[in-house]
Amino acid sequence: MTSLKSEIHETIIIGSGPAGYTAAIYASRASLNPVMITGHEPGGQLTTTTDVENFPGFPEGVTGPQLMEDMKKQAVRFGTTLMSTHVKNVNLKTSPFELELENGEKIKSKTIIISTGASAKYLGLANEKELIGKGVSACATCDGFFYRDKKVYVVGGGDTALEEAMFLTKFANYVGVIHRRDTLRASKAMQTKAIDNPKIEFIWNTEVRELLFDQTGLTGLKLFNNQKNEEFDVVTNGFFYGIGHTPNTSFLNNQLELKKTGYIQTIDGGPKTSIPGVFACGDVQDDYYRQAITAAGSGCQAAIACERYLEE
Repeated sequence: MTSLKSEIHETIIIGSGPAGYTAAIYASRASLNPVMITGHEPGGQLTTTTDVENFPGFPEGVTGPQLMEDMKKQAVRFGTTLMSTHVKNVNLKTSPFELELENGEKIKSKTIIISTGASAKYLGLANEKELIGKGVSACATCDGFFYRDKKVYVVGGGDTALEEAMFLTKFANYVGVIHRRDTLRASKAMQTKAIDNPKIEFIWNTEVRELLFDQTGLTGLKLFNNQKNEEFDVVTNGFFYGIGHTPNTSFLNNQLELKKTGYIQTIDGGPKTSIPGVFACGDVQDDYYRQAITAAGSGCQAAIACERYLEE
């Protein structure tokens, strides 16, 4: 640890997951000797996904944790140093950049690659985290395929919820959208599409009170109609959160330019940010695709951009 504190690194990658690990693989192969701050849950959200069937190269599919473990091993093989800790603060106004870790230690780097991702918003229900991958999901494009010809529910009333619901109709034969109000926050165009879709039913003035489950996973939902003051149960094997994501950028203390949505603003769709030498990749800057393969691709871009920046 002493050497890490005393030297000035070529690049430090903050965050793991497909973006961070891919950036680490490319940066280490370019002899940048990257240091990766993994956080306490290496691999990010993909570690909560059981089966990944849309990542190229795995015809039989792969589990999210296994995919992340393999990426980590590949990064370490080429020389990435992993630090299982969090970045508490970062000073982007100094040269080199300075990072304060949660234990109070400070490390310095000529460049930084940010791949801290975005966290799905949850309702805070009992057992919801334990049921992720067992009937509970925050990503329809990731998990919708597993609900072909089934009855599923989505909670939310904005664009995210309706986008999830519309995608799920490609597989499920019924999609119930649970919304605590009697009007939607989504755009008018999205509302029209969803309302006109025969597979979608809106369950108005209703809140999710409890997740029902057994040893196999989710079996149903306990709902509460706040207009009729009635509680009732529905049977389902699939429940999707459509209440948005929160990009993990609080440690930056507004030193980088952000989008209105809170995601890091990058230049011309690439990895460069408003501060030269600081690059962003993965879901922390992507509020549209939010897929493992796009995150990995942007991690590659960030590492190459970082290498070229150091050469210049």
